[in-house]
Amino acid sequence: MSSESPHIDIPLPEADPTEKMVFLQEQMVNFLKQYSMPILEVSLVLSKYTRQLTDALATHANEMGESIPPILAEPWPLLGHDESESLLNGPDLDSLLDNVDYERMDILDTILRTAMHATEMSISDALMQLRQWEHLIRSQLADAKRTGQLFSPLMIPDDW
Repeated sequence: MSSESPHIDIPLPEADPTEKMVFLQEQMVNFLKQYSMPILEVSLVLSKYTRQLTDALATHANEMGESIPPILAEPWPLLGHDESESLLNGPDLDSLLDNVDYERMDILDTILRTAMHATEMSISDALMQLRQWEHLIRSQLADAKRTGQLFSPLMIPDDW
């Protein structure tokens, strides 16, 4: 048996945008499955990137006298979720943040940043990809009825 790690080809900057988005998707799926990362931690990292990418895209659009479409500008609506049944009166935010694994979150942050920068993925493509993940995470957060469920691993559908 070889002790070499598998080689993963990073799409070149001039590669097709779809190839870059597939690369980002594969990196995220592989890491999140391997580390069984909790919903809350993934949510915190992704919210940082969706906010930064949305701000950057909005700034660029404003400079060009344009606006960004709602599919990129805002989180996608959750259909079939009753917000009144979601976890409303849980522990305070500080208590939750005391229990997250910042090192694991930093690894995910690095994977996202590296995949986007190495491929020179466009801001709109990266944001669209992360909006899909955000929707998945928000739907699982909306289903949480107890605080402990926030620390359950993110459930990734098989077809992702």
